[in-house]
Amino acid sequence: MKSLDDKVAIITGASSGIGYETAKLFAREGAKLVLVARRQAGLDALLAELAADDAEAVACAGDVADEALLKAAVELALARFGGLDIAFNNAGTLGAMRPAPDLTLDEWRETVDVNLTSAFLAAKYQIPAMAARGQGSLIFTSTFVGHTVGMPNMAAYAASKAGLIGLTRALASEVGRQGIRVNAILPGGTDTPMGREVANTPEARAFVESLHALKRIATPQEIARSVLYLASDASSFTTGTAMLVDGGASISKT
Repeated sequence: MKSLDDKVAIITGASSGIGYETAKLFAREGAKLVLVARRQAGLDALLAELAADDAEAVACAGDVADEALLKAAVELALARFGGLDIAFNNAGTLGAMRPAPDLTLDEWRETVDVNLTSAFLAAKYQIPAMAARGQGSLIFTSTFVGHTVGMPNMAAYAASKAGLIGLTRALASEVGRQGIRVNAILPGGTDTPMGREVANTPEARAFVESLHALKRIATPQEIARSVLYLASDASSFTTGTAMLVDGGASISKT
């Protein structure tokens, strides 16, 4: 039996990187998927790949900062698959990267809206759907940046991602008695389009790799396997955690 047989999952940020690989892994493990991302073309490519493997998946495109999109994703899960068991709220943005005094208020708000407010809005609609099933797993993508490591020119990103950890802990204590687990995953440097925006030269990549105890960055498939752990019954007594999957970046001083 596959670990996600008969489970219904929403994945945001599904058109590339960690979300894309997680969607493929969840499908292989038997999940029925509702995929959310900004780019319709990326969603179409993923749907075609999943269909070739006989996976059940539907998609809706839009901006996760739009409350209506997040509500629609839950409604789609209910209408097409009859419920919701898992939500991987993974969509995010680096936002403007420059010293804090140079950030505009609009830039700050945009980063917080995409990374943090969207997670709250997603959970607002996902939790009642999971509660109707009597159980669920809610997962957010945070980061070690702003949690165990400070990095310059990333104030809005760090603050918004650190806020996800507070949201995770508050929700976990709020909905645990309903059988719903809430966790955050904190990846280290990962070879994704977003990761390559930071490590955008050979020298920058070498520096990012050097920050990790393993002296390399992750593949998105490696992060996806940790998301699968939190989504599956393998983590049935795990809730309220900020789970580091960071290659030792938080502890490395060499």
